[in-house]
Amino acid sequence: MSTLSIRHTLAALCAMVVALSAQASVVISSTRIIYPQPHKEVTVRLESRNQVPVLIQTWLDNGDEHSTPELADIPFVVTPPIFRMEPGKQQVVRVAYTGEGLPPAQESLFWFNVLEVPAQARGVQPSNQLQLAFRTRIKLILRPPGLPHGAEAAPAKLQWRRVSSAYGEAVEVFNPTPYLVTFERVEVQVAGQRHGRQAAASGAGNMVMPGARTRFDLPDLKAPPGATASVEFQTLDDFGVKVLHNAKVAP
Repeated sequence: MSTLSIRHTLAALCAMVVALSAQASVVISSTRIIYPQPHKEVTVRLESRNQVPVLIQTWLDNGDEHSTPELADIPFVVTPPIFRMEPGKQQVVRVAYTGEGLPPAQESLFWFNVLEVPAQARGVQPSNQLQLAFRTRIKLILRPPGLPHGAEAAPAKLQWRRVSSAYGEAVEVFNPTPYLVTFERVEVQVAGQRHGRQAAASGAGNMVMPGARTRFDLPDLKAPPGATASVEFQTLDDFGVKVLHNAKVAP
């Protein structure tokens, strides 16, 4: 199969594939990619745990889960973009930032995609073979040089307050730092009771961008929390490790 044919096949699959990382057999070496902006490139290691060869396509997008490589207009080059992985083998993918138009004083977020398509068995007609494509997406965070304090200090600087929404009581977090913060868990504590946030509909609902706000709905909290309310939350650090924090909730 020619490179052009592979591109067309994989591009078509991108349009209909569902992101099912739990079932994918090509494993990414990390849960997120931190790209220090002065670096010429960063590398991502993939490992195939398949029993058969697979075709892989890699690309970046800016948050659109339905993005395809042809539509993604972002300042990065991924090499190689398409390749074949044999069972049990590893592959290093290089990501290079081309240097255009991103904020110099805060982190920027992109998503690294891995599309995995099992190779067609020799001698089997395509119409007689069911092939499933799996796509995995992880965050790529571009970190400019010279940002104040450090990413690990950002969660303690978040500001929490009570708000109301169409769904009832909620808390809102404001991020005054230049770092993106990702949440694993958010619980408001009122009078000894814990009230967990409603599950996020997308990855954007699990984080707060620099200078932005995110709301967490609390469906089982039936009355406004009082002045003693606090929030216990877990964030994920640069290595994907869960870190526990506590903060007061402003009225």
